[in-house]
Amino acid sequence: MAKEVVSTANAPAAIGPYSQAIRVGNLLFVSGQIPLDPVTGDIVAGDIRAQTRQVLTNLSAIVEAAGSSLARVAKTTVYLRDLGEFAAMNDVYAEFFGKQPPARATVQVARLPRDAAVEIDVIAEV
Repeated sequence: MAKEVVSTANAPAAIGPYSQAIRVGNLLFVSGQIPLDPVTGDIVAGDIRAQTRQVLTNLSAIVEAAGSSLARVAKTTVYLRDLGEFAAMNDVYAEFFGKQPPARATVQVARLPRDAAVEIDVIAEV
């Protein structure tokens, strides 16, 4: 199967040698997104809730650019700077994924790019 690069101006451009997403067959592998405003390129102001909301908005734009949606996400990985913020992140996450959320792993990490509080990547069906 050929791989296809997926990108959109509605999400932050890659800040390194990687693609926003890669489609292989009916699977979409979306690179980890941090809470960057796609227009300014800056981390959004606010707490973990605001940052999580921006991350999920960015992820939604990328999966939609591939012809899919968050409803078709099968797996996520959430990287948190502070696992003490899990409950607040989880509240926002639930708003985006509804009654049939994807499988998920959540881990605390020492540091994220641009000192973000959260990063999330996804695998979705297209």
